[in-house]
Amino acid sequence: MSEGTRRRRDPEARRLAIVTAAAELIIEVGVDALTHRKVAARADVPLGATTQYFATLDDLRDAALGALAAEIQTRIDETRRAVIAGGVTPEGIARLVRQGLDDARAVHADRAVVTAAVHDPRVRAFARQWSDEVVGFMAPVHGLDRARAAAVFIDGVLWHAQIHDEPLDEELIRDALAGILTPAQAPAPASASTAAASA
Repeated sequence: MSEGTRRRRDPEARRLAIVTAAAELIIEVGVDALTHRKVAARADVPLGATTQYFATLDDLRDAALGALAAEIQTRIDETRRAVIAGGVTPEGIARLVRQGLDDARAVHADRAVVTAAVHDPRVRAFARQWSDEVVGFMAPVHGLDRARAAAVFIDGVLWHAQIHDEPLDEELIRDALAGILTPAQAPAPASASTAAASA
C-alpha cells in the first residue's frame, strides 16, 4: 500500500501530514507566506484536503505553530533535565546551548515561533512560558535576576545564529554566562601597610 493510499484511509495520518507540511513551511518561509496551496503541495494531498481539515488558514497556522511549540517544549524539558543532572553551571549551560546551535532545524523552529509571537498574543504566551522555564532552573542556584539576565543572553545567542554563518564558540558563551551568573568579587580590604604607604 502506498503512502498516499494509507493516508487517504487514515484521516489522522493525513491531518498530521498537513500539519507537518505547514510547520516545515513556516520554518522555511515564515507564517505570513503560508497558504493552503503551498501546504497541499508539500503534503502531497489535494488542495481540498487542507480545507477539509482546517476551514481557515488561521486554523492551519495555529495547528502548525502548536506542533512547533510542542517540539520546542520537548527540547526545553530535555535541556532542563540535562542541566540539573550536570550542575547548573556556566560550563554546563554553555555546552548545551552550543549543542543546540548545531541543530539548524531547531534553531529555525525557535525563530519561527518567536517571530510569530511578536504579533500573536497566543503564541507569545508559549514563548514567555519557555523563557520562564529557563529562568526557573537557573534561579534556585544563581538568583532570579542573574537567571533572567542569562536567559536574555541565551535568547540573543539563538538570534545571533540566525544571521551569522558561524554560531558563537562554546568558550565565548561559557565566559559570558560566567560573567552574568557569577557574583562580582568584592575588592579585598587594603592592609594597614598598604594604607600607610598610600598616605
